[in-house]
Amino acid sequence: MNELQTTDPEIHAFIREEEERQAAKIRLIASENYVSKAVLQATGTVLTNKYSEGYPGKRYYEGQQIIDQVESLAVARVKQLFAAEHVNVQPYSGSPANLAAYLAFLQPGDTILGMALRHGGHLTHGAPVSISGRYFHAESYTVDPETKRLDYDAVRQRALECRPRLIVAGHSAHPRILDFAKFRQIADEVGAILMVDMAHFSGLVAGGAHPSPVPYADVVTSTTHKSLRGPRGAMILCREQHAAAIDKAVFPGVQGGPHDHTTAAIAVAMKEAQSAAFKDYAHQIVKNAQALAKTLLDKGFTLITGGTDNHLLVVDLSATGLSSKKVAKALDRAGVVLNYNTIPFDTRKPTDPSGIRMGACAVTSRGFKEKEMVFVGETIAAVIARLDDEAFLTKTAAEVKEFCRRFPAPGLEHLAG
Repeated sequence: MNELQTTDPEIHAFIREEEERQAAKIRLIASENYVSKAVLQATGTVLTNKYSEGYPGKRYYEGQQIIDQVESLAVARVKQLFAAEHVNVQPYSGSPANLAAYLAFLQPGDTILGMALRHGGHLTHGAPVSISGRYFHAESYTVDPETKRLDYDAVRQRALECRPRLIVAGHSAHPRILDFAKFRQIADEVGAILMVDMAHFSGLVAGGAHPSPVPYADVVTSTTHKSLRGPRGAMILCREQHAAAIDKAVFPGVQGGPHDHTTAAIAVAMKEAQSAAFKDYAHQIVKNAQALAKTLLDKGFTLITGGTDNHLLVVDLSATGLSSKKVAKALDRAGVVLNYNTIPFDTRKPTDPSGIRMGACAVTSRGFKEKEMVFVGETIAAVIARLDDEAFLTKTAAEVKEFCRRFPAPGLEHLAG
């Protein structure tokens, strides 16, 4: 990055520092991952110079001969990977993708039913602070108070009570596989559109480590980063009968010209996701998450639902009396990065809740396997036991950095050695 260093040494320095941080720490943020060098290169190309409102063959600007081929290839690869009838790869991110899906099927004030935010849902599934909760009549379903799992009879009862126009199945902090067939039955019974937000687990679906919602849902949204290991973007998959409505909702409904450099990087990531190595990676994510869960359980921690079926774990710290915000910050200083998170039926405020959330995607991309996840779990337990011992946190951070040197991060191989 010689040109950047010359033109803007401050930004260049910040990027180099972030490279070092990503290489030196155990990254357990469930929404994050490492993209390949090929995806990084596709993202930083002259395609960012283009403006291409519209769709392949139907653009509003000239000069789209190459862009049309790039977008068409990205769409074709997503269709093949997920066996989807129609695909739109233009959404800027997951939240705009969800908003576009709502726009395609709903009118302001229509009822939507989604998982409550504090129970593992997402802001865009009807949270009052989100546009989804302000422009639509948002109702929520929750997990069972005892098991913290979904009770589909209770979900059905909520749907019968509020008669939603659209039901959202998906989550940002629920460590279990959803039963898409049951959601389909419930949606059919109340005459609702079924939308699945698979942003967190789409990479597991692509790699065959998680059931696919595509055969059951009317529309499926997903980010292209997280477990899918692509650039920061999104996509919408739907049945052919909804194709025109979805495309119109994305453009001109909620956004203008797509980010063509991101579209190219999505195409690259989708090609990578078709490989045997990606399938191994997807299955290893689940193994790693379960190995981390077992280690934490053996250390006496309480996990929401008692474990995980996917890449996510949520630790319930309520019985310890500890501030999860303080725990997360101490872990960061010790070289382990995760986030504090609400738990179902949390009595603490969202800015300092009772749980911590972690995911196994990024560490799996580095090559961690079950043995390494035991080290991760033991490190987390040791730090939580000594939150106020700054010397110990500093020492642990150095040990973590040395440990991470054995597992070069994708795209950051130049920092290895």
